[in-house]
Amino acid sequence: MTAIRRLLVANRGEIACRIMRTARRLGIGTVAVHSDADAHARHVAMADQAVQLGAAPAAESYLRIDRVIDAARATGADAIHPGYGFLAESAAFARACAAAGVIYVGPPADVIERLGLKGSAKDVAIAAGVPVLPGYQGADQGDARLVAEAARIGFPLAVKAAAGGGGRGLRLVERAEDLAAAIGSARREAQGAFGDDRLILERWVRRPRHVEVQVIADRHGNVVHLHERDCSVQRRHQKVVEEAPAPGLSDDLRQRITGSAVALAKAAGYVNAGTVEFLLDGNDFFFLEVNTRLQVEHSVTESITNVDLVELQLRVATGDPLGFGQVDVGASGHAFEVRVCAEDPARDFLPQIGRIAAMRWPGPDTGARVDTGFGPGDVIGPDYDSLLAKVIVHGRDRETARLALLDALGRSGVAGLPTNLGFLAAVVAHPEFAKGAPDTGFLGRTMPDLVPAAGPADDATMLAAVAAVVLGRPRGEASPWALGRPWRLNAPAVETLRLRDGGTERPVTVEHRDADLLVTIDGRAMALAAEDDGSGTLALTANGTRRSATVVVGGPTITVMGPGPTHVLALVDPLGGGGDAAEGDVGHLRAPMPGKAVKVHVKPGTRVERGAPLITLEAMKMEHTIAAPAAGIVTRVPFAQGDLVAEGDELIVLDAVET
Repeated sequence: MTAIRRLLVANRGEIACRIMRTARRLGIGTVAVHSDADAHARHVAMADQAVQLGAAPAAESYLRIDRVIDAARATGADAIHPGYGFLAESAAFARACAAAGVIYVGPPADVIERLGLKGSAKDVAIAAGVPVLPGYQGADQGDARLVAEAARIGFPLAVKAAAGGGGRGLRLVERAEDLAAAIGSARREAQGAFGDDRLILERWVRRPRHVEVQVIADRHGNVVHLHERDCSVQRRHQKVVEEAPAPGLSDDLRQRITGSAVALAKAAGYVNAGTVEFLLDGNDFFFLEVNTRLQVEHSVTESITNVDLVELQLRVATGDPLGFGQVDVGASGHAFEVRVCAEDPARDFLPQIGRIAAMRWPGPDTGARVDTGFGPGDVIGPDYDSLLAKVIVHGRDRETARLALLDALGRSGVAGLPTNLGFLAAVVAHPEFAKGAPDTGFLGRTMPDLVPAAGPADDATMLAAVAAVVLGRPRGEASPWALGRPWRLNAPAVETLRLRDGGTERPVTVEHRDADLLVTIDGRAMALAAEDDGSGTLALTANGTRRSATVVVGGPTITVMGPGPTHVLALVDPLGGGGDAAEGDVGHLRAPMPGKAVKVHVKPGTRVERGAPLITLEAMKMEHTIAAPAAGIVTRVPFAQGDLVAEGDELIVLDAVET
């Protein structure tokens, strides 16, 4: 069959880099595409060639089919891999590739069309004898029809976007009176995420598990599964932790689920890699949807099967047969993956933007795999999702792999903006997770345990911060005027630093001795020696114990990344006046993050009760509704639907009233 000579990767971030690694190993040239915002991104630097597509918004760059095809023609690329997200499940894109004579690394357009819509995919599943949930996936999308079908199905039920995946456009409706609002919200999110506002309805399963099966099929009718994954640990229907194989399945249940996935793929005429997703309810399972692309969590399947899924995709795309059968697909051990995201768990997981000051990941000697498309200096903006990296581990069994994941997370850190690393470690350490087989409600039930109030920094963290401040001062001549630190004639120099740890100021006394420092924190004196390797990593020896930490000092802010949680401290200027600025009038509600106003629920003069929705923002492909903190009367609404807002912008002015 025709070999691929040059591959254009129509994506960005970690998945673009991951695809290029396989292409490079196979001797295939690579082409990157990028928006203006990504001109200096890692995937651009990694590729042999790069083409600029347009402005930062995806609609003006990564979603422009015409510009991607033009980039392939201009660079001589003979194949395009869509990665996941953006155009990865676009039948129109697959057709455009075929029309341009470019190999599309994915299923044929008609298969994408048939399976990309949850309703028609459900019809295929029914025809293949695969169990499905009761629901409605008809062509009549009128509100009256949806309300009538909901009454037939019964509550609780799910309102779901017919297109796409990732939980976007999904709403749980417990009561009939909440249905209209859920339909409107799901339609808006579906239209924004997928350009398609069609919906389906399904019966809601109270405590299901989310189990999916990886399939691969060639053009010669061969279809095999590469075992299953469990993706039940979810927040807002977004996967947080994935593992393979799914824990706690009997051999019979595992065979029925994987067999159903293969049967559906054959019935659909599937080609290339895809994922068939199921809801597991006890010993019963029901078809959920098909993802006609590579999944974010494909790495755990690679870990237990020792195959490169991207390589298989490329070979199948050229017309090669799989070259192996189901009996040849083994699985060994257990694998986990966690998604490290730029979000703040303490603020309801609001997406974060900013510049990455430093990153710290477990080294290759730990056995952990880290897939990322970012590095120090990169800017995380508001235009794309918040995924920074994936941390993947493998062990001989689930508990061994779980402990390896905890170790890997303890060796990870990001400075410059908040991340969910501490939250992930809390999830993996939770006793219910350790027991295995959590359901999709696990995070909802345990969230208070997983996002505790930030505790004080430990002694090792405080010592690392002190060492970074002292070592970071200018060095030069032997003259005491050039030392950049305190000195005293014929006596040790002593200084006091004030470090703000959360809302508490902690004085730290530092005695400068010939070979080390004597640091006193909260009445405890510790001898400290530190070595700086020049990259921000400090080797610290305190009271006979050696430890390393990555410390980033930016102005008064000190970020300490070492084994355990990342801590952010502040160096207080004793002459700076002290005290935090006033937060301002509580009636002035400000944007917690940059985004777009997708719905304004009130106007000046509207009287609202506490908790009433005021304005809904869309950021990082998710909707966030700002609610009234108290009963009041709206006096000012500066933004209209469709307006862009910056973090800190005044959204609503609300005068409180007595109730």
